[in-house]
Amino acid sequence: MTAQQSVGSVTGTLEAAYPLHWAEPWDRAGLVLGERTAAVQRVLLAVDPTLAVAREAVDRGAELLVTHHPLLLRGASFLPADEGKGAVVTHLLRQGTALWCGHTNVDRSTRGTVGAWLELLDLQEAQPLLPGETIEEAEHGSRRFGLGAVGSLPVPTTVGELAAMIADRVPATARGILHTGDADRRVATVAVCPGAGDSFLEAAVAAEADVYITSDLRHHPALEHLESAADPAAVPALIDVPHAASEALWLPLAQELLTSAVPGLEVLVSEHTTDPWSGRLP
Repeated sequence: MTAQQSVGSVTGTLEAAYPLHWAEPWDRAGLVLGERTAAVQRVLLAVDPTLAVAREAVDRGAELLVTHHPLLLRGASFLPADEGKGAVVTHLLRQGTALWCGHTNVDRSTRGTVGAWLELLDLQEAQPLLPGETIEEAEHGSRRFGLGAVGSLPVPTTVGELAAMIADRVPATARGILHTGDADRRVATVAVCPGAGDSFLEAAVAAEADVYITSDLRHHPALEHLESAADPAAVPALIDVPHAASEALWLPLAQELLTSAVPGLEVLVSEHTTDPWSGRLP
C-alpha cells in the first residue's frame, strides 16, 4: 500500500532538492499557504500563482500548487478577496489547496531552471556564469550551480539558428524570441541566465561568450551593452526569451523529481500560460 503523503512530506522533498538557503536573501521561497499535515494526492506545477492557475489547481483536484514565482515577493499588508493576490489566497484557502513557491533556490539548481537550460543547449564544460558560486550537493541528484551558466555548444551554430531552435523548444508566446545583430554570426560559446538577467551582461562579456540568452532585456541596458565596443563582435549577441517561457522549462524537471521521489503522487503541469502578452502587431 502506498504511504499517505502530506503537504509537509511533499514540500520536504522539494526543499531537499532545492534547499531554501540557496535562495537569495530578498527572495520568498517556501510554503506560503496550507497545513503541513494536510493530505496530498495530486500536485499542480506552474510558473506563476495567478488567479487562473489557482482556479485550475482547485478544478483539477490538486491539494498542493507549486509555482516558480512567489505570490508575495514584495509583501502585502492587505489581501481582500476582490483584489488579485487576495483572491488567490482566498480561493486556495477556501478549497484547502496549499501553495509552495520555489524561486532563486530552484533557479540555481542543476534540477532547476539553470539545469533545464543546460539540458536544452547541451552545454559542454559548463561553469557558473558568476565566478565564485559555491558548488553544493543536495538530495535527489540536485546540485547548486549558479543563477547562470556558460559553456560550449557541441557543434557551433549561428545566432539565427540558435534563436530558431530555442523558439521551437520553449512554450510559444505572442512576442516570440528576439535576437540582436547579424543572424549569421557564429556562435560556439553560450552564456545563459534563466529569467531576468540584464544585471549579468558584464559577466557574459567577461566570460567571452558569443551570445547571451536571458529574459526581460530593457532598451537602455541592451543598447549600452551593444554599444560598449566599436566592433559589434567584441561583445556577446543577445537572445531575449519571454520570462515565463524561459522558466517553464523547469516544470517537467520538477514533475520528474516528484513523480520519482514520492510514490503514488500524481503530478500535473498547468495548462495555462502566464505570459502577460496575448497579441502582437507587425
